[in-house]
Amino acid sequence: MIPYGQQSINDADVSAVVDVLQSDYITQGNSVPAFEKALATVCNVPHVNVVNSATSALHLACKALGLGPGDTAWTSPVTFVASANCIRYCGAQVDFVDIDPETFNLCPKRLAEKLSHHSKNGLPLPKLVIPVHMCGQSCDMSSIHKLAQQYGFKVLEDAAHAIGASYQGHPVGCCEYSDAVVFSFHPVKIVTTGEGGAVLTQSREVADRIELLRSHGITRDPEKMDREPDGGWYYQQLDLGFNYRMTDLQAALGVSQLKRLGTFIETRRQLAARYTKLLSDVPLKVPKVANACSSVWHLYVIRLKLEELSLSHKEVFEQMRDMGVGVNLHYIPVYQQPYYRQSGFQDFALPEAEAYYQEAMTLPLFPAMTELQQDTVIKTLAKILS
Repeated sequence: MIPYGQQSINDADVSAVVDVLQSDYITQGNSVPAFEKALATVCNVPHVNVVNSATSALHLACKALGLGPGDTAWTSPVTFVASANCIRYCGAQVDFVDIDPETFNLCPKRLAEKLSHHSKNGLPLPKLVIPVHMCGQSCDMSSIHKLAQQYGFKVLEDAAHAIGASYQGHPVGCCEYSDAVVFSFHPVKIVTTGEGGAVLTQSREVADRIELLRSHGITRDPEKMDREPDGGWYYQQLDLGFNYRMTDLQAALGVSQLKRLGTFIETRRQLAARYTKLLSDVPLKVPKVANACSSVWHLYVIRLKLEELSLSHKEVFEQMRDMGVGVNLHYIPVYQQPYYRQSGFQDFALPEAEAYYQEAMTLPLFPAMTELQQDTVIKTLAKILS
């Protein structure tokens, strides 16, 4: 089976982890701050906090941006459930904005329409909007930023797919048009730490809040305590935090992986360009990249032209897998999940998200993929669709 995604681990990665295993600290040593510094350099941003998963990063970012009970946050329906779950973790309400059919990202026009409708009709406006950079391509952040200024909400970029991408010539992660950005380092992402995530921000206040919350709300900094320390052992819990820390083992792998970020991205772009060229005569729609964006191609998602096919979406998917091609689907609209249907979305539907779900299919794409494997994917898909 050719997988849809796969990590790339080399000897340098293994050596980096072994070095930590043989050191005095395998949890909170020198590798965590080294990884944070490396990410800050790549993204040209002053503050980075790494944590044990991107879900944890989303949760902490929401809390640090002030989201809580009685608030509402909006996100994309076409995303992994964590983009919405992080809102619920804070006790806030979730709502969804339809996608752009070309980029699969949250659509600024739909966002503007929904904001206007809610404003005119006295409906809840969002305290926070979480645009998701699907497949490695940035959302139209300039347009979203203008709406944030108009309606007074904060912006958290879910860039789980998009480390190394750029928007208007600036790296995703620099927070030019947002209050914070979240990355994921899951094994199928651009770089991996096994599991892991990061929050990037230009705000010292947000960064300090996340640093506190990721480690049980505990500080050892005397300047932050309400009285003089009893001794060198002393610490204080200032808030109800979490154990969301990244280990030095994970961070060492991240530092090593980040050195190959450019190579990973270039390989993905070459494979994506080859897919686009060789699939030009097959009855499907290939993905597009907006002019302002440079995608890192975390995913290559096609859309089937079902009106030209005798097979259903499900039949194409199952035949591909039966023939050894590990296609996938990213994602089922979040509001269709039983939890969200039971939470007020029983009769909810967004037309572009629905159409996307009926047609979308993720083809295999990963740095170690060979042209022979890619040819197998293309020929298998062409044979099934013909």
